[in-house]
Amino acid sequence: MQDVGALALLPVVTILLVAVLTRRTLFAMLCGTVVGAVLLGGWGFFDSWIGYFGTAMADETLQWLMLVVVLFGILITLFERSGAVREFAAWAERFVNSRRKSTVLSFLLSIVLFVDDYLNVLTVGTSMKGVTDRYRVPRTELGTIMKMTAAPIAVVVPFSTWALFFAGLLEAQGVTVDGSGFGAYLQAIPFIFFGWIALVIAALVAFGVFPRLGALKKDAKRADETGDVFPAGTTEEERLAEGALPAVAEVGEFAAAGDGAERAVSAAPVAVATRAPEIAKPRPWNFLVPIAVMIAVTIFTEVDVLKGTVAALVVAIVMYTVQRRLDIKAVFDAAFDGVGSMLFVIVLTALAFMVQHMNIDLKLADFVIASTEPVMIGALLPAMVFLVCGVYAYATGSFWDLAAVITPIVIPLALAMDVNPIIAGAAVFSGAALGSTTCLYGDGIILASRSTGIKPLNLMTAILPYAAIAAALSLVGYLVVGFLGL
Repeated sequence: MQDVGALALLPVVTILLVAVLTRRTLFAMLCGTVVGAVLLGGWGFFDSWIGYFGTAMADETLQWLMLVVVLFGILITLFERSGAVREFAAWAERFVNSRRKSTVLSFLLSIVLFVDDYLNVLTVGTSMKGVTDRYRVPRTELGTIMKMTAAPIAVVVPFSTWALFFAGLLEAQGVTVDGSGFGAYLQAIPFIFFGWIALVIAALVAFGVFPRLGALKKDAKRADETGDVFPAGTTEEERLAEGALPAVAEVGEFAAAGDGAERAVSAAPVAVATRAPEIAKPRPWNFLVPIAVMIAVTIFTEVDVLKGTVAALVVAIVMYTVQRRLDIKAVFDAAFDGVGSMLFVIVLTALAFMVQHMNIDLKLADFVIASTEPVMIGALLPAMVFLVCGVYAYATGSFWDLAAVITPIVIPLALAMDVNPIIAGAAVFSGAALGSTTCLYGDGIILASRSTGIKPLNLMTAILPYAAIAAALSLVGYLVVGFLGL
């Protein structure tokens, strides 16, 4: 490890600057890793870069995430090729006959899928974009509703992957209620302010009560006027690269990729479906049953999303082959194409893990903590912990890792300052949720952008104004509880 002081910020600053200037997230991530390799390896930066790439690929968390992403890519492609998504959209349209209902249904589905944020964004984006497109809801708005719900609902509902992990961190630090870290987490839930406030904002956006802000306002205006639900400047090639669906799989008259995309763009600015085809008897169960199996298996296997995805994949293959929607060759073709559709996500995620490991060796966390220690007084501790964790998580793409590193520092500090350790822990978890909701190269944004078919940068810029409001109100909340000494 090397202590380079403020220079530890360079990789993160490089990534954000290059991403904004070039609007190429993958190139920005590559530049960030090169800068990190130079700081850590000097003239031997190439060997350093290769070494960190190997370290990232050896990370068990990355291996697990890659498996989930690949399997979900196959599942999504099976949904598309079998017509399951198309029939679900046609069935949903019987109940969704307005723009507001399409966004509210998206929000409610995100609430139902509280068990894990990965499962949440991949499922909601895949299933609902065909519905929201027809009511000219910009993809950035769908993504904003999803991301302002996914991590926040996972931290405020105690039966989720996030909650179980954080409860274990509390118990490891001796913070328990009735001898259980889970009991302590239950008491922390009311103080996870970012989670609650973000959910309220997401609901208000879905119901059309909260005003559209920033990039989302521009996207919504263009979608209303032209029907183009993609962000400005999205070319046909970029739509394909960013995960737009094949023409045969999109619902309605216009498609988002291939020949369909060319037809849509040339005929009018409309980029996606306008109305669903009339299906006499749509079978939503071909989509809903695999998803229900995924949720059930995930819950009953101690919240293991990987096992849930495998189970859903097996059920989907059996259902589609028995119904003769797909033959065995078509299943293998879909599997191959599904893996290919996730290559962008896999490479981007691998680079993000490289950045995380570089940040650890550059002692970025130590620098941030040392810089804020002078103002770490008791009354300000919850607010400062939330602020530091939120900024660090946003800048580095580390969420659970952040909590694992920061919690053992924050809890003893809170006890020494006579601050309620449960509230201090809640501030850490709020900060992690803030970072997951907003980080350009965090796995949550990457997966959400894939499922909605837009660039991570477009999604992040749409979310930021809403997340910033939630973060500011959360900061006020932690200042209040800090000075009240709760």
